[in-house]
Amino acid sequence: MTSKRILMGNEAIAFGAMKAGIQIASGYPGTPSTEVMETIASHANKYGIYAEWATNEKVALETAVGAAYSGANTMVTMKQVGLNVASDPLMSLSYIGIKGSLVILVSDDPGPHSSQTEQDTRAFGHFSNIPVLDPSTPQEAYDMAKLAFKLSHEMEIPVILRTTTRVSHGCADVVIEDIEPASRDIEGFVKDPKWVIFPKLTAQRHPWLEELQVRLSDRYSEYFKENSFNSISKGNSKIGIAASGVSCLYAKEAIKDNSGTFSLFKVATVHPFPEKAALEFLEQITDLIVVEELDPYLEEQFLQLIGRYHLDVNVYGKKNGHFPVSGEYDVDTVIDGVNSSLKGIDQDVAILPHSIPVVDKENIPPLPTRPPTFCAGCMHRTVFYAFKKAAGKLKAENGMDSIFSGDIGCYTLGNAQPLNMVDTCLCMGAGISIAAGLSHTHNYQEGQKAKQVAFIGDSTFFHSGVAAVISAVYNNADITLAVLDNRTTAMTGHQPHPGIGLTATGVPTKVIDIADVLRSCGVDLVETIEADDLGECIDMAKRAMEFEGPSAVVFKGRCVGITKGKEQYVVDEGNCTGCNLCVSQLGCPAIFSTSSKIPAIQDNCTGCSLCAQVCPSDAIVLKEVLQ
Repeated sequence: MTSKRILMGNEAIAFGAMKAGIQIASGYPGTPSTEVMETIASHANKYGIYAEWATNEKVALETAVGAAYSGANTMVTMKQVGLNVASDPLMSLSYIGIKGSLVILVSDDPGPHSSQTEQDTRAFGHFSNIPVLDPSTPQEAYDMAKLAFKLSHEMEIPVILRTTTRVSHGCADVVIEDIEPASRDIEGFVKDPKWVIFPKLTAQRHPWLEELQVRLSDRYSEYFKENSFNSISKGNSKIGIAASGVSCLYAKEAIKDNSGTFSLFKVATVHPFPEKAALEFLEQITDLIVVEELDPYLEEQFLQLIGRYHLDVNVYGKKNGHFPVSGEYDVDTVIDGVNSSLKGIDQDVAILPHSIPVVDKENIPPLPTRPPTFCAGCMHRTVFYAFKKAAGKLKAENGMDSIFSGDIGCYTLGNAQPLNMVDTCLCMGAGISIAAGLSHTHNYQEGQKAKQVAFIGDSTFFHSGVAAVISAVYNNADITLAVLDNRTTAMTGHQPHPGIGLTATGVPTKVIDIADVLRSCGVDLVETIEADDLGECIDMAKRAMEFEGPSAVVFKGRCVGITKGKEQYVVDEGNCTGCNLCVSQLGCPAIFSTSSKIPAIQDNCTGCSLCAQVCPSDAIVLKEVLQ
């Protein structure tokens, strides 16, 4: 039986995985991939699936690998920068292979909307010799999830299912099939030398791996005939367009009024490249326009194929400047690229009209600036402000400078004015290591003394902070670590982690105490404090910064995205002096300046009391006091 449901692309992938018989799922939350695991976890009990949030993507992949070695149907989920973390086991895994099935869901983020990079997983698949499927719609995401499990089991190799933000988060009608509970029949691990990757095994397996790419390309051509994942629509000119992923939808929309003119090749099985289908397409055309976000991956594949077979086909894409080399595409971007290509093609084809009338951008009034900021009442604001004041005291007392290394999470917003408290930010867990490196340089010469402070969230601490702490302790780095513990993975939607006491499916489990972990790593000064009393936070921050050698403070508080306070504060206009410190120093979105110079507090106040503690005239009080 089938049914039609409106599903997000990520939800469709999860349903496709469940229909394919997934038994084990592991992942680490990261936008835009998170909803795949969340959907699987929410159905885990119903269908007998084991689902977990791992501490990072490397651990998630290795967990799934262990299950696949036992013959299980497995999936691991992450975003594109998470694949960097998982790349070590991934590169070796392609040589070893698997026994059950293993699908690696990776969501790329062109734009980017919420990532450090715009990296393209298609190139990563090529680099690692692992097949990559690239759906264009939620329906294809569902169908290709099933195909990925089938391919992985058939070829005994992991398969990457690559999406982008618009496919992952786009919603559409999806026809899905009834799902049966996952099979409990797993063969189990069988000892075999092939699971141990020594150099000799690598040398033996590499030829097999390269030969597999040819077999897969041929297999793709069979799938090309069986379904519409890869498809060719023929036009009445010699101009062809090739596209993959959501770019294919943009291309279809761009040429909708001229669809009979262009031949269109939709490439869904992007690696290994489907050469037979591509050659069939190239034989019909003399000019090829390649539409793809991020890297010129398809363009390079076509250029190699054209050169190898000495075909007389001109290619228009990123390499000759017709399309942007970075950023997220839309329909008008594709129209501009196609029109740019048409100007160089000696054929009588009309220029495509824009989907939206072109306007004079110079006469458009500028939009108001809305910089990202902490939520009203966020505990992170209190901690950053406390360290800012503590650093100011140390500077005044002994001339010591302070450098603040940030990390990836909500607390990265500590870099914004007026706090301005994040001097470095690289990748998850790097804040601690960077602070350690800075400590060895800024304490090296006379007069360069500076205290290094690293901020890290609770989920990021478990993700990749522990090894950095151990290294800092071992190498006598003079750093202070501030752990911002709001007991959730807040930035990606409040997923649990080892410090909470609940698994991905809500099963109670042991709580891993961060302070205990820090002490076991050898940090001599470890303190825990509630992040609600500003004065105590300042004193604790100053004490930790004055300590010579590694020190750490775990600041505990609530995430207002989960639990909002019931109390609200207001301004007592009779006591307010109009100094505006509450506005100029905190940057809280609940407080704003007015024409009367008396600040106002909005209803989104969550009652954290930070503004009341900062106010020098006691003019900010609980609403009930003035009523």
